[in-house]
Amino acid sequence: MTWVIVSFVVAAAIIIARIYFKLRSIQGTKQESWDAKIIEQLRSKGYAPFNEYKVDFFLALPDEAACQAVRSRLEPDGFSVDAKPMAEKTDLPFSLHASKSMRLIVPDMQDLSQRFTVLAGEFGGRYDGWTA
Repeated sequence: MTWVIVSFVVAAAIIIARIYFKLRSIQGTKQESWDAKIIEQLRSKGYAPFNEYKVDFFLALPDEAACQAVRSRLEPDGFSVDAKPMAEKTDLPFSLHASKSMRLIVPDMQDLSQRFTVLAGEFGGRYDGWTA
């Protein structure tokens, strides 16, 4: 009887270990970010990884004061910034466009996307992504 219980415990431990390592390997293959997918698409269209390209970033903001505050944070870092009111009625009626020439490197673009998300949120806005 003791031998059956020990065998059962060992089998259960093996099953739990397999589940644990399988879940861990699935987490290791995390999904690609949106930035990585866009860069992969651009490279498949001929964009060279070591060339600089004009990259345009877009934010939706609630008012002109928020646009000026965001502009004051981005221009010292070399971004060209313009803002305009949106024609259609929305909860975020101002569109801010920032551009900069840069290389399309996945970790750099992910960092910038995170920075723009935080920056837009700080002023009650939304980061709408980038294009090159």
